[in-house]
Amino acid sequence: MGADRSYAYGAAAGLLGDLLLGDPRRGHPVAVFGRAAGAVEGALWHDHRGWGALHTVVCTGGAVALGTVAARAVRPCPPASAALTAAAVWAVVGGTSLAREARTVGRALEAGDIEAARARLPHLCGRDPQALDADGIARAVVESVAENTSDAVVGALVWGAVAGVPGLLGFRAVNTLDAMVGHRSPRHRRYGWASARLDDLAGWPGARLTAVLAAVAGPDPRGALRAWQADAHRHPSPNAGPVEASFAGALGVRLGGTLSYGGRVEHRPVLNGASGRTVRVTDIDRAARLSRRVGLLALGTTVAARLLVKSVKSSRSVKSPKGRGK
Repeated sequence: MGADRSYAYGAAAGLLGDLLLGDPRRGHPVAVFGRAAGAVEGALWHDHRGWGALHTVVCTGGAVALGTVAARAVRPCPPASAALTAAAVWAVVGGTSLAREARTVGRALEAGDIEAARARLPHLCGRDPQALDADGIARAVVESVAENTSDAVVGALVWGAVAGVPGLLGFRAVNTLDAMVGHRSPRHRRYGWASARLDDLAGWPGARLTAVLAAVAGPDPRGALRAWQADAHRHPSPNAGPVEASFAGALGVRLGGTLSYGGRVEHRPVLNGASGRTVRVTDIDRAARLSRRVGLLALGTTVAARLLVKSVKSSRSVKSPKGRGK
């Protein structure tokens, strides 16, 4: 149980570090990875799925390999292993910065400064801010908080529990690549296909856990489950659908509808439309608080699951009969 306890202590310390410190303003490890991935794209780019898949393998494989080498190097020393896990969790989890950016937009809206809110919105999502009024900005922020709770917090903790430091770094690499090349721009429609599909696969378990925990931690658990069941499948994203629907139901608001990305208008289904109300500015802070509760519950859930699986395996190993000679 030594390695698993080291992971548990390290994961808790890393999440505490994120809660207290947030992300560094300069030299963030994810930004360093992004620059490296951009350089790889510059060397490999062709308008072809195969070259995009190679880009995904090189960048994700590099992150996983780095995590594997580092984890093996510190494995004999539990304190060093816990410290490495703490550093990795702090590097890949972004819950505090997510809430901070959301509340910055919320304060601008509360002050009636819609231009400041529009200027800050791109820090959270890729919407066209000039096409949004105050209610539209508030809705975009709540949707971004919901989706990024899964992408920037819960998903990483899930893969950390499964595969330790390599899982943490690998998941963040996949998620970052999706943000960089996984969208449907003319340049990345084919090249980013592999990154987008891998992100869908990697994000699947974290999205479902996020939706469950939003129902557990939110003010309206039944509403969250009802909206998830009724509306999640109508969302174009297999992972954002459950998360946004569950948040919408938990908070009692309507999410989804018409939005604009890069000048392209999309008409998405309304989530929790049957019983939800229009998003208000005050809902931004409610969503941020719910996101934090979900993150803390995800830490406890994933660590407990890792320890339980290890305990069950150890118990079976002890109880299994030894082979008999002839």
